[in-house]
Amino acid sequence: MASLIGYYSLIFGFCFSLLIVLFSIKNFRNTNIFDNKIIFLTFMQFSFVVLSFLGLILSFVYSDFSNQTVFNHSHTTKPLFYKISGTWGNHEGSLLLWLLVLTLFIFIFLLRSKEQTKQYRILTLLFQQIIIIGFYIFVIKTSNPFNYIFPIPSEGLGLNPILQDPALAIHPPILYLGYVGSSIIFSSTLAATTLNYISKEWAKHIKNWILVSWIFLTLGILIGSVWAYYELGWGGFWFWDPVENVSLMPWLALTTLLHCILVLEKRLALTSWVVILSISTFTLSMCGTFLVRSGILNSVHTFTNDPDRGLFILIFLFCLIFLSLFIFFFFHKDKTQLSNNFFWLSKETSILINNWFMMYFLAVVFIGTVYPIFLEVITSEKISVGPPFYNKLIIPFLVPFLFAMTIGPKLKWIKSELRNKFNLITFLIISLLLSVLIIKSLNISFLLNSLLITAAFYLFFITLRDFFTRKFENLSQSISHFGFSLLILSILFNNILSTEIITNLKIGETFVTKKFKINFEKIEQKEEQNFKAIIGKFSVENSKGNIEILNPELRIYNQPNIVTSEADIKTNFLTDKFMTMNLVQNQDYFNIRYQTKPLMIWIWISVLMISLGGLKSLIKKKYEN
Repeated sequence: MASLIGYYSLIFGFCFSLLIVLFSIKNFRNTNIFDNKIIFLTFMQFSFVVLSFLGLILSFVYSDFSNQTVFNHSHTTKPLFYKISGTWGNHEGSLLLWLLVLTLFIFIFLLRSKEQTKQYRILTLLFQQIIIIGFYIFVIKTSNPFNYIFPIPSEGLGLNPILQDPALAIHPPILYLGYVGSSIIFSSTLAATTLNYISKEWAKHIKNWILVSWIFLTLGILIGSVWAYYELGWGGFWFWDPVENVSLMPWLALTTLLHCILVLEKRLALTSWVVILSISTFTLSMCGTFLVRSGILNSVHTFTNDPDRGLFILIFLFCLIFLSLFIFFFFHKDKTQLSNNFFWLSKETSILINNWFMMYFLAVVFIGTVYPIFLEVITSEKISVGPPFYNKLIIPFLVPFLFAMTIGPKLKWIKSELRNKFNLITFLIISLLLSVLIIKSLNISFLLNSLLITAAFYLFFITLRDFFTRKFENLSQSISHFGFSLLILSILFNNILSTEIITNLKIGETFVTKKFKINFEKIEQKEEQNFKAIIGKFSVENSKGNIEILNPELRIYNQPNIVTSEADIKTNFLTDKFMTMNLVQNQDYFNIRYQTKPLMIWIWISVLMISLGGLKSLIKKKYEN
């Protein structure tokens, strides 16, 4: 019954979308009757999608295996929390969640933009409805979450065990709020371009939507990274996996757009940048949707292996790109050419330099992600692009980027002079000396590491000083930039200082190195609702005699019948102790992987600080100079 209600609610929601389009076109000129009726229609559209989504949730909660989506992705023994999160932990349900957020955002947009012109709001609504109708057709025709199967199975196939995790349960909704938020930016930018409405007032209005999308996308990437760190068992937080990259690419474009909109708000400049980046951000979000649903990527993050579904998204994406480019080339009128001639030492110039660096980083990630795909299509040759590729191309350019990021906020709009040169030079010398001292003591490669650590420390010290000297002036920017400097330093020292031991041990054996002694004491077993666990007990003694007890697990899930390795991580403010174990096939040995990961918690804290800076900017009453 819940599935039936969900399906017909989806159909009614689609009908309201068509009705909204017809009503908007008919009343495009007659804007006097716009508000109440169109907001009511949009509310009804959103309500029916909510009802449809609730129908799918109830189908999962009550294990309605007459629903094909529930049968493929649920099981009666699954805990209630994972039954609910399983609603969007699959291809069909995730698309319905996309649709839910799309309709929610356009409804909120209409409520929050009443001070804008009616034609601009109608045109934004129309562009958004094009996207919504495209997703409706995609869901109903190729990815219906309410398909009926008969005879009705008595049990479902279950959910991939590594997806049965609290972090991954909340990761997709937060990430989608970031992705789908870019659709409002896309639609409103096309509307403003068509009507020649791009102005300082429009920039101030759309900046909040950019911030909302950017905050959620940042948090979504963070949660995904935390999940990968403790769940996948390899001990890292970023592997440059293609599916990781497809969330990073729109973040890079969105971050660049956020800086450009500040210039547009101040000086009515960089309008072409704003339009192109608005289009690019949503396009990259759609590219991510295509890649994880087309079957061309082999990753734990992907949803499906159906080229027909991927082809639909690809065609839809090309249509949106063509529409966007047509509007840009035929309607965009750049009246700000004089404003784009910036003085060489100004905040505008520093943001422009920032833009080019960010576009370079985006190009590297894009090429590293799509090149293996095109190569396989053309030559049938499979290659993988991993961390060495990105490190070689990104790290050298990260040094000047960090220096520019340090100096840029010190500059003024229009024309500036560097003040407090003595302080800037003093902190640079301190950063250089500190980095040389660290590199000498660690005995690592000198040139690039010294420059990178110096640049990171320089940004760290300058932003830290701003907290105490600028008396909360431009606090949101200072928080985000300080968080970014902390992120770079944490990643640097995490990579330099991490250690790893991989060995095979029997119960009762001890592995000894110069720094550690690992004793495999015993194993225990426990049984949970949907899995059995084999728990190892290890005591790890360091050179100082300090002992840490670690209990990694092997979990044997009942449906699907899969064995997973669960890491045990002991965290403090300085380092993580990370251990996993796996059974060596046909032997009594267990493969043990023990790692020390310095400053891991500061990587997570730094990204939270970056997001906090965006949140502070969003809730403040007026823009800080």
